[in-house]
Amino acid sequence: MQTLPITVLDNTLRDGEQQAGLFFSTATKYELAHLIWKTGVKYIDIMPCVCQEEAQLAKTLTSEKLMMSAATLMGKSYIDLAQDCGLKNIVMFKGLSDRLLFLRDPQIRQLPEFQGKTIDDGIPQTVIEEIRQRALNQIVEHLRYAVEETQLEVFFAIEDASRADFDFLVECLQAISPYIEYCILCDTVGVLTPQKSYTWVHKLLNSTPGVKLGVHYHNDLGLALENTLQSVMAGATLISGTFNGIGERSGNVALEQVLNGLKLRFGIEVAGFNYEAIAPVLNYMNERGIRPEAPYSPKAQYHESGIHVNALLADPKSYAVLPHNTVDILFGKWSGASNFRYLFEKQLQHPQPPEQYDKMRTVIKSLAIEQQRYFTANEVVELWENGIFK
Repeated sequence: MQTLPITVLDNTLRDGEQQAGLFFSTATKYELAHLIWKTGVKYIDIMPCVCQEEAQLAKTLTSEKLMMSAATLMGKSYIDLAQDCGLKNIVMFKGLSDRLLFLRDPQIRQLPEFQGKTIDDGIPQTVIEEIRQRALNQIVEHLRYAVEETQLEVFFAIEDASRADFDFLVECLQAISPYIEYCILCDTVGVLTPQKSYTWVHKLLNSTPGVKLGVHYHNDLGLALENTLQSVMAGATLISGTFNGIGERSGNVALEQVLNGLKLRFGIEVAGFNYEAIAPVLNYMNERGIRPEAPYSPKAQYHESGIHVNALLADPKSYAVLPHNTVDILFGKWSGASNFRYLFEKQLQHPQPPEQYDKMRTVIKSLAIEQQRYFTANEVVELWENGIFK
């Protein structure tokens, strides 16, 4: 049996809970975090900026010597929040596919000639190059701040890396390598295949000597496990996923499948990992009915995360890869004002003032945390008709 120093980054409490309709109480997260920690994962991912309860939980678990990592948006205030919570590691993330870059570039959004357009509408290459450069400048600025001003250990996750331009990925990896411990490549909408995953990671490692790569695969096409295993065979030394494979749409790669797959199929054990501690984690989750949605199933097309719904408003291909399925929106702790905009403008054709969407988001977040649940579109309409949002 071969032993390899593979880093395991657990996303169960963050990306896992972002599964539409799934809600973890603070007590559940606390118990689950301690069970997960016994397995020997390197870090447990959490997102302090979501709400005050998440930030307090991050502080509590860190004080109890669990190594927590903060999923961090691009912004110095988010970096500072992670440090204030006592965390030593952050996973800063940004989408670097041309699709997401065009969708989220602040300058592009203000130009009339690009209103209502997506990357599929013949955007000039010069414009794409400008967008890429602005994004890279922003990333380097924030990575430098995180490392030099706060002394945090930084992993950088490239959202939608599997749909990004390869040469641009190489340029980014070369630019950010002085500031990061790992770069995590994300197959955000699960479009890669095992052969492509191996080739992709192998070529990137050859093109960027000295950069350590990790992988984070989603299971939209049912290939997350094989993609992850092939990426490790190609040289990736960090795996990012969730226990039981929970997560948005069809979930993330299931860590227990990767760990046992490496051991039983390839004769590879992860150094320092306690394989006996996996079963208690899975038992805890199964007893509470915590499991992912099946690939291609209708429920796998539900969305709750505000970041994703906001993107879907402008570009249906941003976070949905099955065009024949209907996207449904749920409302809860992870929702943003865009969830309500999608409901009232896309589905009900009854637009509301922007400030009303913000108010609805605040009310629903409070209700979701208080009642430990999510809300359907019909329930939100009923709350609206009953004047709860006034």
